[in-house]
Amino acid sequence: MKCRICGNENNNRSYELQEMMFGYRDIFRYFQCCNCNCLQIEEFPGNISKYYPDQYYSHEPISKNGKLKRYLINLSNEYAIHGRGFIGRFLYGRHRTNRILRSLSLLQLTQDTSILDIGCGVGTLLYFLRELGFKNLLGIDPFNKKDVEYPNGVKILKKEISEVDGQWDLIMLHHSFEHLPDPKKTLETVFALLNAGGDCVIRTPIVPCYAWEYYKEKWVQLDPPRHFYVHSIESIEILGNQSGLSLYKVIYDSTSFQFWGSEQYKREIPSMDLRSFWINPKGSIFSKNEIAAYDKQATLLNEQGRGDQAIFYLRKMDSVRGNG
Repeated sequence: MKCRICGNENNNRSYELQEMMFGYRDIFRYFQCCNCNCLQIEEFPGNISKYYPDQYYSHEPISKNGKLKRYLINLSNEYAIHGRGFIGRFLYGRHRTNRILRSLSLLQLTQDTSILDIGCGVGTLLYFLRELGFKNLLGIDPFNKKDVEYPNGVKILKKEISEVDGQWDLIMLHHSFEHLPDPKKTLETVFALLNAGGDCVIRTPIVPCYAWEYYKEKWVQLDPPRHFYVHSIESIEILGNQSGLSLYKVIYDSTSFQFWGSEQYKREIPSMDLRSFWINPKGSIFSKNEIAAYDKQATLLNEQGRGDQAIFYLRKMDSVRGNG
């Protein structure tokens, strides 16, 4: 069991993990590197497409909202990414793209910023960026059935990153980096595609964290076999340095999902089950007070640097801002 990130072969610990998103319950062996802490699958499955059926959440079509709802969503997204607008501030947090757009707010993006989204599913984030006036956008996802072009001009291509050309100011991997079999090669390609001074933003589950320590094999974010890796700050920094990208900031952004998702797995309830809070909140095993308590605990863990997912900011340049 040689770590694919740092090369360590000593004292790495093995785990048997069970697929539970769809309730297949197939078993996969993983190990955690004793040196860089990265969790990784021992053998890549040959039939990985089985685990990305049409019901997979990133394949869900974008909702067709009426004019008023689209207007209100745009106001909340505008506040999320630019911090502007009283109404948007009031609405912030009520739409699922708000949290992701908030992760981009410190980059001082303009409508001319060229943005590539890797593993974007149906391209929900890019769709709403286009609604905010961003012009130079492209999404790719090899697991999509076909290319998609939305009426507002956003294109989502069924492609691997190795098939992309052009130069980009920002390359994003929102909960897709952990799905890629060769993260080093991916970041080397990101480096080649970035303009000088360009940024790469990676949002991904992370270890060590409270949820991994507490739930172990039942931790929902392990998500075998789709997550080939669950990275650590050390493993991301190693990969960045190997690829010419400097890690300059880490922000924890975990949610209550780490608790209710893991608690369901403890009770043998798959994420896509009708009893799941994800699918049927009112019919789940959790009360509103329990979910509210999980939300508060997630916020506290983020403040303590113990949340179960984080945003990594890397830059293609020799000198970078401090990790403040």
